[in-house]
Formats: sequence, structure tokens, C-alpha cells
Amino acid sequence: MKNLFAALCALLLPLLASAQFSLTGKITDQQTGEALPGATITINSLAISVTSNAGGNYAFKNLKSGNYTVAVSYIGYKTAQSNVSLTANSSADVSLTRSSTLTDEITVSATRASAKSPTAFTNINKQEIAKNNTGRGFEYLLEQTQSTVVSSNGGTGIGYTSIRVRGSDATRVNVTVNGIPINDAESQGSYFVNLPDLASSVKSIQVQRGVGTSTNGAGAFGASVNVETNTRMDTAYAEINSSAGSYGTLKNTLSLGTGLLGGHFSVDGRLSKINTNGYIDRAKADLRSFFVSAAYYGKKNVLRLNVFSGHEKTYQAWNGVPEDSVNAGNRRYNEVGYIASTNKFYNNQTDNYTQNHYQLLYDHQLSDAFSFSGAVHYTKGYGYYEEYKNDQAVIKYGLTPVVIGGMAITNTDLVRQLWLNNDFYGVTYNLKYNPNNKFTAILGGAYNEYKGAHYDNLQWTQQSVNITPGYEYSRNDARKTDFNVFGRAEWNVGDVLLYGDLQYRRINYSFLGFDRDLKNVQQQSIMNFVNPKVGATYDVTDNSNIYASLAIGNREPNRNDFTNSSPASRPKSENMKDFEAGYRYSAQNFSAGINGFYMLYKNQLVLTGSLNDVGGAIRTNIDDSYRAGVEVNGSVRITPQLRWAANATLSTNKVKNFTQYLYNYDTGALVATPYAKTDLAYSPTFTGASTISYQPIKNTEIAFISKYVGMQYLDNTSTQSRSLPRYFVNDVRVNYNFSLAGVKNIGLGLLVNNIFSAKYLSDGATYPSLAGGQVYNYNYFFTQAPANFLASVNIKF
Repeated sequence: MKNLFAALCALLLPLLASAQFSLTGKITDQQTGEALPGATITINSLAISVTSNAGGNYAFKNLKSGNYTVAVSYIGYKTAQSNVSLTANSSADVSLTRSSTLTDEITVSATRASAKSPTAFTNINKQEIAKNNTGRGFEYLLEQTQSTVVSSNGGTGIGYTSIRVRGSDATRVNVTVNGIPINDAESQGSYFVNLPDLASSVKSIQVQRGVGTSTNGAGAFGASVNVETNTRMDTAYAEINSSAGSYGTLKNTLSLGTGLLGGHFSVDGRLSKINTNGYIDRAKADLRSFFVSAAYYGKKNVLRLNVFSGHEKTYQAWNGVPEDSVNAGNRRYNEVGYIASTNKFYNNQTDNYTQNHYQLLYDHQLSDAFSFSGAVHYTKGYGYYEEYKNDQAVIKYGLTPVVIGGMAITNTDLVRQLWLNNDFYGVTYNLKYNPNNKFTAILGGAYNEYKGAHYDNLQWTQQSVNITPGYEYSRNDARKTDFNVFGRAEWNVGDVLLYGDLQYRRINYSFLGFDRDLKNVQQQSIMNFVNPKVGATYDVTDNSNIYASLAIGNREPNRNDFTNSSPASRPKSENMKDFEAGYRYSAQNFSAGINGFYMLYKNQLVLTGSLNDVGGAIRTNIDDSYRAGVEVNGSVRITPQLRWAANATLSTNKVKNFTQYLYNYDTGALVATPYAKTDLAYSPTFTGASTISYQPIKNTEIAFISKYVGMQYLDNTSTQSRSLPRYFVNDVRVNYNFSLAGVKNIGLGLLVNNIFSAKYLSDGATYPSLAGGQVYNYNYFFTQAPANFLASVNIKF
């Protein structure tokens, strides 16, 4: 180790000793001379950027002598480039001219936090997305952001993947694409398996933790994820991206674009296919998708049509691996689809779903101060999952036992399909008023409708029950309307930014539930929510600020909460008060931040094990629960070649006066156990992430990526035997780019996941019960693959 350290020092000392200079300047409007704060200044050859401060000033420090191309971009202005020969400390002012054509960025600006908004957020740009886009689920692009835990059902990151932010699962994470809601209207989750390789068509992502700014769709408690798809490319291009790796993983993507035609038109397209066998037994995934975008750019308006679609066929791995199997050393065992009579597994135990998205986006610059952005959208989803069921009572399927040879057929093995066929459509809009750099106001909102048909079919029965394949034994329909309107303003008064945000949301949900007489009939629930948010940011220096905010959020119960209840047992909506306060510092070679949060819940919905008045397992409103913690992050460029970025979250997540109910198989009764104060499930006390990147030569990067997740309980009882052990997993990523005649860029990549083959469990579930006076846990875990790799090649023309 001493020799290695000495060698490293010898390698780095010449770099540290080389002459270094600064480059400073001011960004202004060419016509008015007004300073432009928030402009992005980039030195492309070094892949470093800074942002102009409130006075329009910027600074690069510790640059080696040489020739640099500096690019300056700002929304609504033409991008400017200048060449700088640096032999001493230098200054380069840049005046930007307003663009003759409108840009797309105002589409997502209404639901995004600005650079100084008093809330906790992380921005991920196109360059960062490209580095990590190897075909794994979309959630893995967010894995290195604060307070985030990502999991894969199949163990390789492909197929069904999931995310939790601050302990909140995907049903409490709002997701929008170009301001249009993606969360399922009923379950409230986001299933990126339905949109494989979406990342290849994404320009930027913003993750806001906590309630965040007002947005469209499901209420955000853990976080909101705002996705912006690709916008204008001025030159024609073609790109081929392929990767292959462990467990039969193969990804192929073809992207094409016309560039700007005639100064006004562009067309872009992408076609993708991803396959894997999965780490878990039979956890295969066959994923296909496409993305097509056509746009018209005028002097005052932009019209864009996006059409994208995804299809997935995955073997069911969502039940995890039984604890007994994990303890016995078989971490890949998948018990789903087992046929007891043949001691084999059903080979079509699959999930099959297609989702088609249509977005028509329109932006219009009404005047220098006013701009409008609106969209109409339609999503069509349809598909089913097929499963083999052993020894099923025919009366459960609405059938009368058939008598054959004097014997009644009361039970049979069968294959069933559970279908979902839904339509989601609506409009979103926002009007932005920005008379100067001191004040911005936005009026926005959306109206969306959802229609979902749920129906179940029998495809095959082992015993004759006098039905034909495709017999429908169950059907129910749901309809949901979601209206919201919000107003938001940011006002700069000296060094202080004042922030206010108020949203009204109304939901009308019609579903098949139980009435007061416990008869299964169509029901309706109407909910009205008011979500206010206030905050302030104070500029301590040109590079740092402190902020504080209070946001109130409300969420409706999900589909199962409604359908498995009657008016007497129907749960209440959830309420959360989110207090955030922090400090941010940003400079060229160093940035850091600390954020404290306190999230106080009223009527949080949690599973207790109890049954409601119609006999269904329910989530119960808990009066008092909270999350409190501190998030820290930092990034430092140690040398021009060496950079380290890291973040960590330390939190306490508690529920008070919680009662768990365990089913007693001996008596058939539920046994209640009260707890005064326990930990909330799936809420680690500590999470951390680190990325150390090194550029040994030009256009080459080696990154060592680490993730630590503390112990998590599988339920709300703080029971050690029902928990996920802490884990620490490390990846290595290598990228090398070069060009050849006729080829703009050839990129070679290698990603080695879990390089030290840590045996870790990223997620799980527990179903405890009582028998013979003893508690049996029945734990299931999502085991993750040992060391595995993905090698990639990217060719751009």
C-alpha cells in the first residue's frame, strides 16, 4: 500500500505543479446590456461548466495554459461560442442575442425548481445520463442521488425495477415526462419497464425530494421526478448503441435525426430492443420500444409531436426468493409457476404489457414578458399477466361444480390471465410571466381522465368445468378525473428570493367496491386538496445561499384501498407537512450542500395485517408518523483529471402507536400487538453514494461507483428477524471515446456491477403469522447478482 501511495503521488505531483490560471467574465443581453444570471458557461474539451451568478458573472479557476472553446447558453438566447488562448489570468465577457426561434425548455420549466428555489433538488444532464445508460431500468439513473434506494426484481437491473426516496416507494414519487403525468392513476406507481430505454431519448432529469414544487398528477411525498425528452438538434445525426453482458443481456439502440431543416423543422427517432435471462431463475425479460418526435420551430412558437411506445414480456420474478432458500445458499430460486402435479414450472408464467404515448406540445412567446406552454396527451395501455394456479376451488371463479361419473369436480389446477385495458388522456398548461430577472410568476395546471377495465379470464383447466378458453369470470371498470390548478411566484428582493406556491387539486374516482350492506356495487369518491408552499432563499455570497421552506401535500388512497373497503372502513387521504432548510455552495472545482428535512405525516397509510369489514387486507391510517434527517452532498475536482462526488443521508423514520395484527392459524382470529414507537418500514437510517472519476488520458474516464444502504425493516415493528441487512456495493465504469474518418465519435464502455460480488438483498417482503404459539415470518427477498458486466459500443455519425 505504501508503494502504491507513493506511485500515485508521483503520478499526480506533475499535474499539481503545472501552471494554472483563471478565466472570468460577465454574461449580458446584447440589446439591453442587462446581466443574465443562470447562464451556463461550458469548456467542452474539459467537460466542465459553471453558472453565472446574480450579477451575470462567472469564473473558471485552476485552468492550465492552452486554447479553449467556451460555449455560453441561456434559455431564449442563441448559444455563443468563443475561442480563448489562456497564458495568464484572463477575462472574457459575452453578450448574447435573443434567439429568432423559440426553444423547448419552457415546456418543463413550470414544474421544475429554479436554481435558487428553496427546496432540495438534483439536476441530471444529458452527459451524465449517457454515461450510465447501459440498458438497466430508468431508476438506476437516479441511484446516486441523495436518499435513494433502487432495486431489481430479476437481480440484474433489467425488467421490473423500483425506487424509494427517503423511504417512500414509487406510489409516493410523482413522475412527469414533459410535464405530463406518468404515474398509474389507480395504483399510483410508475412502471418504467413499460418504457424500456426511455433514457436514450431523455435530455435532462430533475429530482425534487419531499413535496417539492406543484406538479401534475399524483401527489409527491417522497419525491417528484421531472423528465424532459430530447429537444432540438441543429445538425443531422445517426447513432448506434449496443451493449452485451452477463446473464444473456443484450441491448441494441438505433437513433436518427434530420437536424434543423429549412430553419424550422426537425424529425428524430429511436428504436430499441433489450433482452436478458435475469439472475433469478426464469427472470427473463424481452423489452422493445420506439420514440419518434417531429417539431416545428417558429419565431414565436414551437409545436412538437412525440409518439413513443414500449412493450414488455417478463417472467414473473416479483415474489422474490424465499428466506429458506437464501439461507440454504440458493439465491436464485423462483417458486412462482410451480406445478405440483408434475414437479415442474409453468413456462408461460409471464407479464405482458404494451403502453403507447402520444404528446402534442405547444410553446408560444406571447411577448417579451409572457410565454405559454400547453400539451394534449393520450396514453393507451393494455396487457395481462398469466399464471398457473394449483388446486383452485371452482366456486371462486363463479362456476358450479361439474358432476362427472357421480363425482363433483370442486377443485382443479388452472391457468388464468388477469387483464388491464386502460386509457389516459388530458391537457396540461402553464402561463409564465417574466418581466425581468427579478420576478417570475407561473399559472399552471392540468385536467386528466382515466378509464381502466379490469377483467380476468380462465385459459385452461385440468379438470373439465364446462367452459371454453377465454372464459371471463370477473370484470370491473374504473374511471378517474384529476383536475389541478396552481400559481407560483419567485421574487428577488436584494439578496433574498421570496417563494410562494398554491395548488388546488380535485379527484373524482369511480370504482367497483362494497356498499354499506357489503354488496359489490360501483362506488364513487370525491376528494379536494389544497397544497400551499412558502419559502425564502438568501444569497450569502455570489456562490452560496441558504434557504428554508414549508410545503403541505395531500394524497388520495390507491385502488386497493378503495376496492377492498366499504364506506364504513374506507381510509382517509394522507397529509404531510414538509419542512426543508439548507445551505448550497457552488464553484467551478468545488460544490457542496447540506439539507435538513422534517416530514410530519397525518393519516399515513400503512399495512398492519388487519382485515376490514369485507375481509380484505387493508392499509390503515396512522395518526402520527414522521421522517427527519440531514442530507449532505459534495463534489470536488482534486486535479484537472481527478474528481470525487459523494452524498449521504442520516435520518430517523418513526411511527407512533402502531398496532400489528397477526393471523392465528390455530384459532382463525387476528392477534393484536401494540407498539409505542417503531421504525417505518423500508427506511434505512443511513444511505450514502460515492463516485470517484479519473481521466488518465484525453477522452477516457474510469469511475469507481459505490452505494451504501443501511438496515431496513420489512414491516413497522422494528423486528430484527424481519429486516434487510445493510449492504455496500461497488461498480466500475470505463469509457473511452475517439473518432475516425467519417465517424463523429466511437465510444467504448465497460460497466462491471457489484465488482466484489457482495451477497446483498436490495428489497423484500414479509408475511408473518401465528401457529402453535409461534410466529412464522415467511420472508421473501430480492437477491442481486454477483459480479456481472455490460460492455458497450456507441457509434455516432
